[in-house]
Amino acid sequence: MKKTLLLKWSHLPREIRKLAQCVAAGAVLALLTWVGFVFQINLLTISLLYLMIVVGVASFFGFWQASFASIVAVLLLDYFFEPPLFSFRVASSGIFVALATFEATALAISRLHGREMREAREVAVYRGWMEQLYELSRSSLLLDLRQPPGPQLAVLIQRIFGVRAVSFYDMNLGRQDRVGEWDSVEDNLAKECFLRGDAWDDPLTETSRRILRAAVGPVGALVVRGRLSPLAMDALASLAAMAIDRHHSIDNEDKAETAKKGEELRSAVMDALAHEFKTPLTAVQTASSGLLELGGLTDAQAEMVRLIEGEADRLNRLCTDLLKAAKVAPVQADMNIGLVDLRALVGEVLVGSPFEDERNRVVMALEDTATTARVNRDLLKMILKQYIENAHKYSTPGTPVQIAAHRSQGEILISVHSFGPTIRIEDRERIFERFYRSANVKDVVPGTGIGLSVAKKAADAHHGHVWVVSDEREGTTFFVSLPNGTRSSQ
Repeated sequence: MKKTLLLKWSHLPREIRKLAQCVAAGAVLALLTWVGFVFQINLLTISLLYLMIVVGVASFFGFWQASFASIVAVLLLDYFFEPPLFSFRVASSGIFVALATFEATALAISRLHGREMREAREVAVYRGWMEQLYELSRSSLLLDLRQPPGPQLAVLIQRIFGVRAVSFYDMNLGRQDRVGEWDSVEDNLAKECFLRGDAWDDPLTETSRRILRAAVGPVGALVVRGRLSPLAMDALASLAAMAIDRHHSIDNEDKAETAKKGEELRSAVMDALAHEFKTPLTAVQTASSGLLELGGLTDAQAEMVRLIEGEADRLNRLCTDLLKAAKVAPVQADMNIGLVDLRALVGEVLVGSPFEDERNRVVMALEDTATTARVNRDLLKMILKQYIENAHKYSTPGTPVQIAAHRSQGEILISVHSFGPTIRIEDRERIFERFYRSANVKDVVPGTGIGLSVAKKAADAHHGHVWVVSDEREGTTFFVSLPNGTRSSQ
């Protein structure tokens, strides 16, 4: 019943509600006046009681209602309590002081109350946004990051925030995902937003656009149509960028792991086939040798038997070579090892990297004997990309980043040096573990803790090694050592 009455009251026109509030204030003042007159309350006391009524009206209703109550209170005070009684003739200036006091109080209280109400509404709105952002961040951790994050995030944002439409562009995958109602001319809205690099809010259409930026630079764009504050939209863009970054890192890790497992499978197949060929070949060699020893063969027959024996010996040697190859590290069996121009490879990595517009910061220091290497090009490119992106993420802005390489004892040693936060000794091995991040940077620099584990897996697939050296004065250097060609597994 109470809720029904409140609902009906809230739907009344504003002018009618104000009039009803003024009538209520007047009725309360009239009742107080009757009580004061009957019980002969003195002028000072009744004035304070009137002031309390004005304060209450200002607090609950507003300034104009409190002004009406102030005027009514002054008139009642003058007529019933200020000599001469029952007359509106003003005998002293006290009545004007009372009116000024009532009005000043009404103004001050209504302003304070209005500000408090606005702040309370803002706090309630922000609390709602924070709860929605928390739910989105928690749900984003449960995303299947082996699938494109765009469709999953778009559905989550629309469901949690109740917006009308969401458009999501992922630069790494080159795809755009949309949910909700969009006009036909807005099919590529998120992609166009990314290409133009614009981010703004349109209050008229309630459309907000943001560029998604990860540690490596812009990775996509997000367009949302619905009632959202700029702060909430910025937070949404940050969460979406982190999801894209995590998907990209896991995808790189999966590629490295798949490459390693593929080579292991090919090595196992080679080993099995070599062993299977050995048994029939032994029988063929034994039979051909027996025929020659038995004799009685014509010249043509003997020649054919010797041909069979020779080819059987040749096949046997090939099987032996296959068995030896199978004992080599799986990735070395057939992993596209080739001659790689390191200077050209670094140039490819820098294209599209955070250093693309800061080439003057990158210093190349390749020894004459280390400008080329016989390695797996794709795996080395993956390692270099992670090291270079890491250097940009953690290095002090404006400081040089040196990429060096030299050859030593059949290995190629490549390093990326930069100046920035020191990596603690206890973290120097663990940062190559999946999802691990140093405590002194994880709350300062965004990241997922996956990238360096990808570099380690790529190096392991090549039977190489990764490590880091970090000093406050000398800076931080990440190393990778790869066999310069093939090397047998131990």
